[in-house]
Amino acid sequence: MILIVKLNKIFIFVFEHGFKLMGNFINQSFLLSNKSSKDFFDLYSKKLPIIDFHNHLSPKLIAEDHQYNNLGQLWLDDDHYKWRAMRANGVYDQNNNTETDKQRFIKWADTVPKTVGNPLYHWTHLELARYFDIHQLLSAQTADKIYEETKEKLRSTSFSVRNLLRMQNVELLCTTDDIVDDLRFHKQLKMEEFEISVLPTFRADNILKTEDPQQFISYVEKLEAVTSIDISNLQTLLEAVEKRHAYFHDHGCRLSDTGISRFYFMSYTESEINSIIKKLFNRQVISEEEDEKYKACIMSELARMNHKRGWVQQYHLGPIRNNNRRKFNEIGADTGFDSIGGTQDPQKIADFFSHLDEDDQLCKTILYNLNPADNEMIITMCGNFNDGKIVGKMQHGAAWWFLDQKAGIEKQLMDLSVLGLLRHFVGMVTDSRSFLSFTRHEYYRRIACDFIGKQVEMGLIPNEKQIIKPLIEGISYNNAKNYLNF
Repeated sequence: MILIVKLNKIFIFVFEHGFKLMGNFINQSFLLSNKSSKDFFDLYSKKLPIIDFHNHLSPKLIAEDHQYNNLGQLWLDDDHYKWRAMRANGVYDQNNNTETDKQRFIKWADTVPKTVGNPLYHWTHLELARYFDIHQLLSAQTADKIYEETKEKLRSTSFSVRNLLRMQNVELLCTTDDIVDDLRFHKQLKMEEFEISVLPTFRADNILKTEDPQQFISYVEKLEAVTSIDISNLQTLLEAVEKRHAYFHDHGCRLSDTGISRFYFMSYTESEINSIIKKLFNRQVISEEEDEKYKACIMSELARMNHKRGWVQQYHLGPIRNNNRRKFNEIGADTGFDSIGGTQDPQKIADFFSHLDEDDQLCKTILYNLNPADNEMIITMCGNFNDGKIVGKMQHGAAWWFLDQKAGIEKQLMDLSVLGLLRHFVGMVTDSRSFLSFTRHEYYRRIACDFIGKQVEMGLIPNEKQIIKPLIEGISYNNAKNYLNF
């Protein structure tokens, strides 16, 4: 009877404090379900450096070697994944400026146990383990202890932004930069010879946004200011964009990125585009057909610039953004009110790439889809435009945004395996604003090794080193390094 009472007390203690009797939750076997998977991860993936060629980190914070005061700031200042979860848990008002960082952190800690099954649960504990050597499960009961322990560590210069990157063996990262950005912080990092390459990515989305003519005019004025070009028509608009493209190239950029809900394609003439631009400058709302023609034109011209300089172009397809208009007006964009959109129109994609390919103006391209129903279509579309000259020229990008979780990553790997060439896949990107997000590469690598390990265990892939080693090393690191030509 006494033994039962003691066991009950131990159970209650474990439940309340989030400890695990049978070892750490984040352990050597995390996400690895068989011996082959574990061996592959340890031998071929675990120790490789990280190339993260798409994220939304601040180059300013890297240049300043910023130091966060506490984990509340580091986790909650810029992470819309967490904001969505906390709102769903009914505990977070992002507009509340009276709360301390610790109060916000405790609300997040209370949310974490409810995220079981969501990648946030894995990411949270992976970050605690890898950066802070904390293996206690986060909950409202453990929040105070973990907050104070991490706060003490973050006071040390060994936890500055640059050292957080070093902890995860980051070799290269690419930020996402508007084309009017002066890239001053990239210049500073290069002058200081910071050993981790921090390169810009050319993001021209704002010249594609025609829904609000006044907003379009305001952005064109910014473009005029940084190029000293008076923009009055298509020719001068493209001259200004070309000047910025060259400027980015001179500062190490070799990637463009475009975030769009879908591909646009429709035949157009230069006079039609000039007429559309004139309407926008006159603050007139343009028609759907005019919008289609304008976007098809600008996206085509951007693609030609990318080809001219031998860049890789990325397209992020499919989100419906800022769905909650009240919250958008209160706190702005990128705050956790976006959704997966409908499936893509394959004919538009085919016409767009075929239009470029006819003139041999199609460069290396990575397509990321947000709707998982588009996986197979995108992969087979990529196969249409491989030219036999460049290995893996057309790429299905990593499972992205709502899909960069275990099921989404496994689906992307399986779909690419059966419809494309997994061997040439360029691998994972964080797409993150958090300096702790680089553990997502380990998360992806473990899932990828488990995926391949299961195939080996089932006898679907031979367990031959000459097959397994280049496959795993490729999709973990080598393919990105070879493909991007930095």
